[in-house]
Amino acid sequence: MKLKKISLIAVIAMLLSCSPSGEVSLDSFAAQSDVFVSGKSLMGLPFGLHDLEDKTIEQTSLLIAVHGSNSKGYEWIYPLQTLDQKSNLVAFFRWDDRNCPSPSASSLYELIKLRLINKDIENVILLGHSYGGLLVTVFMNEWDLEVPLQVHSIAGPLKRNASLSSICELKVPESLSMSSSLHQWRTIKELDGAFKDLEFDPQNLDILGSDVTRLPETYKGNKLGHNWSISWVADQIKKID
Repeated sequence: MKLKKISLIAVIAMLLSCSPSGEVSLDSFAAQSDVFVSGKSLMGLPFGLHDLEDKTIEQTSLLIAVHGSNSKGYEWIYPLQTLDQKSNLVAFFRWDDRNCPSPSASSLYELIKLRLINKDIENVILLGHSYGGLLVTVFMNEWDLEVPLQVHSIAGPLKRNASLSSICELKVPESLSMSSSLHQWRTIKELDGAFKDLEFDPQNLDILGSDVTRLPETYKGNKLGHNWSISWVADQIKKID
């Protein structure tokens, strides 16, 4: 597979963002009582890959959250805190969701590849929500590394409509490689504010080898809609780990 090239300046700029900022980190989220304030700071980060905590020798998994379109960020605060374990280095990929996901998927691949040079990361976990779920699934076509890749598409519109397909060149994998896994977490369309008015459920796309879970109707006494889905999935992943 030929690697997508990005400019040296872009690489340097994005690499500089890999150190956690005192203003935007898991610690800062814990200190703030308002998730909307924390979410705003998260989405205020420049485009690139951002560590949300300092690297330790115990962290062997690189866990990266990928936001959806027009995200306010608040929907990620509880999930990121929930998935913060000693073995996980938690990071956030800020990308230009106003444009097609494929270029950002290629940039994310290059950034992860550079992170793996140190050989202290043994596996990579991607969690993409909504439009970000489409990005991380498209990203799987880039993956040609021996390091295991675990992808979670949460409320991801993998089955594109005609208008999006005509604008963006998208290629969702038909099957999975030996080194990668995909879990599709699908909301109930009628309860999902992003999908309920569509004529079809954009989450329903069969990919050979992927696992599929349909989310329940409620979560902690609330309707389980589009944004709550990340929190529910985070709880399930934590139970498995």
